[in-house]
Amino acid sequence: MSTGIWTLIVIIALVGGFAAGFFAARKYMEDYLKKNPPFNEQMLKQMMIQMGQKPSEKKLHQMMTTMKANYGKK
Repeated sequence: MSTGIWTLIVIIALVGGFAAGFFAARKYMEDYLKKNPPFNEQMLKQMMIQMGQKPSEKKLHQMMTTMKANYGKK
C-alpha cells in the first residue's frame, strides 16, 4: 500500500477515536451526575438564607425532593 492510503487510515482512526472517546466521556459524566447530584441540603440552606428566606427543615426536604425529581428531566 502507498503512504497516502496509510496516512488516510491513520487520520480516520484518530477522528473515530476522538469521537468515540468524547461520547463515552459524556455518557460517563451524565451517569455520574445522576447518581451524585451537585447540590445538597447545606447548599440549599445557604441559598435560601441569601434570598432572605428562613429555611425550615420541611421546606428544605421539600426542595430537595423536588430538585431530585426534576434533575434527570430535560
